Amino acid sequence: MPDLLLYFSTVACWLLLAGAAWRASRPAAASATPVLRAGPRLEVALVPVALVLHGMLLYRHVVDPEGLDLGVANAISMLVWLTVLIYWLAGLAYQGLAGILGLMAPVALLAVLLQIVIPTRHVVTYGGDPLFALHFGIAMLAYSLFIVATVHALVMLAEEKWLHRGMLPPFLDRLPPLLEMEALLFRILLAAFVLLTLTLVSGMTFSERLFHKPFTFSDKTVFAIVSWFIFGGLLVGHYARGWRGRKAVHWTLAGSTALLIAYVGSKVALELVLKQ
Repeated sequence: MPDLLLYFSTVACWLLLAGAAWRASRPAAASATPVLRAGPRLEVALVPVALVLHGMLLYRHVVDPEGLDLGVANAISMLVWLTVLIYWLAGLAYQGLAGILGLMAPVALLAVLLQIVIPTRHVVTYGGDPLFALHFGIAMLAYSLFIVATVHALVMLAEEKWLHRGMLPPFLDRLPPLLEMEALLFRILLAAFVLLTLTLVSGMTFSERLFHKPFTFSDKTVFAIVSWFIFGGLLVGHYARGWRGRKAVHWTLAGSTALLIAYVGSKVALELVLKQ
């Protein structure tokens, strides 16, 4: 499939999903049962197609004869793709979570458009080293799970706000109860924290083999360690002192912000600002 057709097909799928989500969130849709029923059917049919097309697009742009092209646009698009994939898989187990896919569709659409607008190139050579592949896979999954946790926390804030008003928009009405959402948030955070720990330990221990240079405390590493302490503190506070509710959400957002600066922020600064 030519790149232009692949871009068009991927954008069209995410655009349709974003449009369906917007239509379902309108107040007028709350009393229109056919619209509400049409939304999930469209998501079930289109999300796997969009994920496959988006994945094909990433493969064509990331996999390079010299290694992996992890330019900022490709990196963001990959993280968003993994986040949507995780939510889609989670939605198979927790039916109510499927509504969040509608929120992620505009983000996925922007990620694909970003690849068109700023086609930066940053090739990382790894020579087929399985250790690098393992480190990279764990790191991407950790970052994606933290993005999932961030979206989850924001949805919990919105759900709490609307519950106080005595009503819920259609896409929030299908979500699991707030307490179940909170329990799921901490499961996600625990899994992501373990993966982030493995990422940091492997990066520090095998720096010369992975990146062909000794380990140094760069801005990226410092912010990643800061986020590790934030998430570690949150998990200790939750399991030892019962932290939950808004405190848990705010700590999650703080840790995710530090991690976003560590990975995406450093890439934007190096590739778009400093042109390195």
